Amino acid sequence: MISAQAWADARKLWDYHQMGHSLRPCSVAIGLGSHDLGVADTAVDLYKRGMAPLLLFTGATSPTTRERMPRGEAVHYRERALELGVPSSDVLVEPRARNTGENIRFSRDVLEDAGVEVSSVLLISKPYEERRAYATARKLWPEVEFVSASTPMTLAEYADSIQDARLVIDMLVGALQRLLIYPEQGFMISQPVPDDVREAYERLCREGFTSRLLASDRPVA
Repeated sequence: MISAQAWADARKLWDYHQMGHSLRPCSVAIGLGSHDLGVADTAVDLYKRGMAPLLLFTGATSPTTRERMPRGEAVHYRERALELGVPSSDVLVEPRARNTGENIRFSRDVLEDAGVEVSSVLLISKPYEERRAYATARKLWPEVEFVSASTPMTLAEYADSIQDARLVIDMLVGALQRLLIYPEQGFMISQPVPDDVREAYERLCREGFTSRLLASDRPVA
Protein backbone atom coordinates (compact mmCIF):
# COMPACT_ATOMS: atom_id res chain seq x y z
CA MET A 1 0.00 0.00 0.00
CA ILE A 2 1.10 3.55 -0.76
CA SER A 3 0.09 5.97 1.98
CA ALA A 4 -1.86 9.17 1.43
CA GLN A 5 1.22 11.12 2.53
CA ALA A 6 3.41 9.34 -0.04
CA TRP A 7 0.91 10.13 -2.80
CA ALA A 8 0.82 13.78 -1.73
CA ASP A 9 4.62 13.92 -1.71
CA ALA A 10 4.76 12.25 -5.12
CA ARG A 11 2.34 14.83 -6.55
CA LYS A 12 4.58 17.55 -5.15
CA LEU A 13 7.55 16.11 -7.05
CA TRP A 14 5.44 15.53 -10.18
CA ASP A 15 4.38 19.17 -10.27
CA TYR A 16 7.93 20.38 -9.72
CA HIS A 17 9.40 18.20 -12.46
CA GLN A 18 7.12 19.85 -15.02
CA MET A 19 8.32 23.24 -16.23
CA GLY A 20 4.96 24.75 -17.17
CA HIS A 21 6.35 26.38 -20.30
CA SER A 22 3.95 27.97 -22.75
CA LEU A 23 4.23 26.26 -26.11
CA ARG A 24 5.39 28.30 -29.08
CA PRO A 25 6.82 27.49 -32.53
CA CYS A 26 10.48 26.44 -32.44
CA SER A 27 13.18 25.63 -35.00
CA VAL A 28 12.96 21.89 -34.29
CA ALA A 29 11.30 19.45 -31.90
CA ILE A 30 13.59 16.92 -30.21
CA GLY A 31 11.95 13.84 -28.72
CA LEU A 32 14.03 12.13 -26.05
CA GLY A 33 14.00 8.35 -26.33
CA SER A 34 12.61 6.15 -23.57
CA HIS A 35 10.22 3.26 -23.06
CA ASP A 36 7.31 5.66 -23.60
CA LEU A 37 5.98 5.94 -27.16
CA GLY A 38 3.79 8.74 -25.87
CA VAL A 39 6.79 11.02 -26.39
CA ALA A 40 6.63 10.30 -30.12
CA ASP A 41 2.87 10.77 -30.18
CA THR A 42 3.17 14.14 -28.47
CA ALA A 43 5.96 15.21 -30.82
CA VAL A 44 3.78 14.37 -33.80
CA ASP A 45 0.82 16.24 -32.32
CA LEU A 46 2.94 19.35 -31.80
CA TYR A 47 4.40 19.04 -35.31
CA LYS A 48 0.89 18.89 -36.77
CA ARG A 49 -0.07 21.96 -34.71
CA GLY A 50 2.73 23.90 -36.35
CA MET A 51 5.02 24.05 -33.33
CA ALA A 52 8.04 22.75 -35.27
CA PRO A 53 8.75 22.07 -38.95
CA LEU A 54 11.13 19.21 -38.17
CA LEU A 55 11.26 16.31 -35.71
CA LEU A 56 14.41 14.72 -34.36
CA PHE A 57 14.22 11.57 -32.25
CA THR A 58 17.21 10.58 -30.14
CA GLY A 59 18.04 7.40 -28.25
CA ALA A 60 19.69 3.99 -28.53
CA THR A 61 18.47 1.20 -26.26
CA SER A 62 18.59 0.56 -22.53
CA PRO A 63 17.84 -2.46 -20.34
CA THR A 64 14.22 -1.28 -20.08
CA THR A 65 13.74 -0.78 -23.84
CA ARG A 66 15.89 -3.45 -25.48
CA GLU A 67 13.13 -6.04 -25.82
CA ARG A 68 10.33 -3.61 -26.63
CA MET A 69 12.38 -1.48 -29.03
CA PRO A 70 15.08 -3.75 -30.46
CA ARG A 71 15.90 -1.34 -33.31
CA GLY A 72 16.53 1.48 -30.85
CA GLU A 73 14.29 4.06 -29.24
CA ALA A 74 14.81 6.78 -31.85
CA VAL A 75 14.14 4.38 -34.73
CA HIS A 76 10.91 3.15 -33.14
CA TYR A 77 9.86 6.74 -32.47
CA ARG A 78 10.49 7.59 -36.12
CA GLU A 79 8.46 4.60 -37.26
CA ARG A 80 5.62 5.77 -35.02
CA ALA A 81 5.78 9.27 -36.50
CA LEU A 82 5.62 7.89 -40.04
CA GLU A 83 2.62 5.75 -39.06
CA LEU A 84 0.92 8.92 -37.85
CA GLY A 85 1.48 10.66 -41.17
CA VAL A 86 4.64 12.71 -40.78
CA PRO A 87 6.65 12.79 -44.04
CA SER A 88 9.96 10.95 -43.77
CA SER A 89 11.78 14.09 -44.93
CA ASP A 90 10.64 15.84 -41.74
CA VAL A 91 12.00 13.23 -39.32
CA LEU A 92 15.65 12.91 -38.33
CA VAL A 93 17.10 10.17 -36.13
CA GLU A 94 19.97 10.16 -33.66
CA PRO A 95 20.41 6.47 -32.72
CA ARG A 96 23.44 6.43 -30.39
CA ALA A 97 22.57 8.40 -27.24
CA ARG A 98 22.36 6.44 -23.99
CA ASN A 99 21.72 9.26 -21.51
CA THR A 100 20.24 12.73 -21.45
CA GLY A 101 23.56 14.47 -21.98
CA GLU A 102 24.27 12.39 -25.07
CA ASN A 103 20.70 13.04 -26.28
CA ILE A 104 21.48 16.74 -26.36
CA ARG A 105 25.06 16.62 -27.65
CA PHE A 106 24.44 14.05 -30.36
CA SER A 107 21.21 15.74 -31.49
CA ARG A 108 23.09 19.00 -31.87
CA ASP A 109 25.66 17.24 -34.05
CA VAL A 110 22.96 15.69 -36.26
CA LEU A 111 21.29 19.05 -36.79
CA GLU A 112 24.60 20.74 -37.58
CA ASP A 113 25.48 18.01 -40.08
CA ALA A 114 22.06 18.43 -41.70
CA GLY A 115 22.57 22.18 -42.01
CA VAL A 116 19.61 23.02 -39.80
CA GLU A 117 19.82 26.46 -38.19
CA VAL A 118 18.61 26.21 -34.62
CA SER A 119 17.67 29.13 -32.40
CA SER A 120 15.01 27.36 -30.34
CA VAL A 121 14.15 23.76 -29.48
CA LEU A 122 10.89 22.20 -28.40
CA LEU A 123 12.25 19.57 -26.00
CA ILE A 124 9.83 16.68 -25.55
CA SER A 125 10.27 14.14 -22.76
CA LYS A 126 8.31 12.04 -20.29
CA PRO A 127 6.31 14.28 -17.94
CA TYR A 128 8.57 13.75 -14.94
CA GLU A 129 11.72 14.34 -17.00
CA GLU A 130 10.88 17.85 -18.23
CA ARG A 131 13.01 19.73 -15.71
CA ARG A 132 15.95 17.32 -15.92
CA ALA A 133 15.96 17.50 -19.72
CA TYR A 134 15.74 21.30 -19.65
CA ALA A 135 18.53 21.68 -17.09
CA THR A 136 20.79 19.37 -19.08
CA ALA A 137 20.07 21.10 -22.39
CA ARG A 138 20.70 24.57 -20.96
CA LYS A 139 24.08 23.41 -19.69
CA LEU A 140 25.22 21.78 -22.92
CA TRP A 141 23.62 24.10 -25.49
CA PRO A 142 23.33 27.47 -23.73
CA GLU A 143 22.95 29.64 -26.82
CA VAL A 144 19.65 27.98 -27.77
CA GLU A 145 16.27 28.66 -26.16
CA PHE A 146 14.48 25.54 -24.91
CA VAL A 147 10.76 25.03 -24.43
CA SER A 148 9.93 21.91 -22.41
CA ALA A 149 6.92 19.80 -23.28
CA SER A 150 5.44 16.41 -22.49
CA THR A 151 2.17 14.53 -22.79
CA PRO A 152 -0.40 16.38 -20.66
CA MET A 153 -1.51 14.04 -17.88
CA THR A 154 -1.86 13.76 -14.13
CA LEU A 155 0.32 11.63 -11.88
CA ALA A 156 -2.57 9.20 -11.42
CA GLU A 157 -3.02 8.87 -15.18
CA TYR A 158 0.68 8.28 -15.67
CA ALA A 159 0.81 5.67 -12.90
CA ASP A 160 -2.16 3.90 -14.48
CA SER A 161 -0.40 3.88 -17.86
CA ILE A 162 2.74 2.33 -16.35
CA GLN A 163 0.72 -0.03 -14.11
CA ASP A 164 3.32 0.18 -11.37
CA ALA A 165 2.71 3.10 -9.03
CA ARG A 166 5.67 2.33 -6.77
CA LEU A 167 8.04 2.34 -9.73
CA VAL A 168 6.65 5.68 -10.89
CA ILE A 169 7.29 7.23 -7.48
CA ASP A 170 10.78 5.71 -7.47
CA MET A 171 11.41 7.42 -10.81
CA LEU A 172 10.17 10.78 -9.50
CA VAL A 173 12.54 10.47 -6.56
CA GLY A 174 15.46 9.46 -8.78
CA ALA A 175 14.90 12.38 -11.13
CA LEU A 176 14.84 14.80 -8.21
CA GLN A 177 18.07 13.39 -6.79
CA ARG A 178 19.81 14.07 -10.09
CA LEU A 179 18.58 17.66 -10.10
CA LEU A 180 20.20 18.04 -6.69
CA ILE A 181 23.58 16.46 -7.39
CA TYR A 182 24.26 16.72 -11.13
CA PRO A 183 24.88 20.49 -11.24
CA GLU A 184 27.95 20.06 -9.01
CA GLN A 185 29.19 17.38 -11.40
CA GLY A 186 28.80 19.69 -14.40
CA PHE A 187 25.98 17.74 -16.05
CA MET A 188 23.24 20.39 -15.84
CA ILE A 189 22.47 23.89 -14.67
CA SER A 190 21.45 24.39 -11.06
CA GLN A 191 17.81 25.18 -10.37
CA PRO A 192 16.20 26.19 -7.08
CA VAL A 193 14.41 23.38 -5.28
CA PRO A 194 11.71 24.71 -2.94
CA ASP A 195 11.86 23.53 0.66
CA ASP A 196 8.53 21.71 0.45
CA VAL A 197 9.72 19.77 -2.60
CA ARG A 198 12.96 18.81 -0.88
CA GLU A 199 11.05 17.74 2.23
CA ALA A 200 8.68 15.60 0.15
CA TYR A 201 11.68 14.00 -1.53
CA GLU A 202 13.32 13.21 1.80
CA ARG A 203 10.11 11.67 3.19
CA LEU A 204 9.77 9.45 0.13
CA CYS A 205 13.38 8.34 0.52
CA ARG A 206 12.71 7.40 4.13
CA GLU A 207 9.63 5.47 2.99
CA GLY A 208 11.83 3.34 0.73
CA PHE A 209 11.12 4.80 -2.73
CA THR A 210 14.78 4.50 -3.59
CA SER A 211 15.23 1.98 -6.40
CA ARG A 212 16.15 4.71 -8.92
CA LEU A 213 18.60 6.56 -6.67
CA LEU A 214 22.29 6.65 -7.44
CA ALA A 215 23.68 4.43 -4.70
CA SER A 216 26.67 6.56 -3.80
CA ASP A 217 24.44 9.56 -3.09
CA ARG A 218 21.50 7.98 -1.29
CA PRO A 219 20.22 10.26 1.47
CA VAL A 220 20.74 9.04 5.02
CA ALA A 221 17.38 8.00 6.46
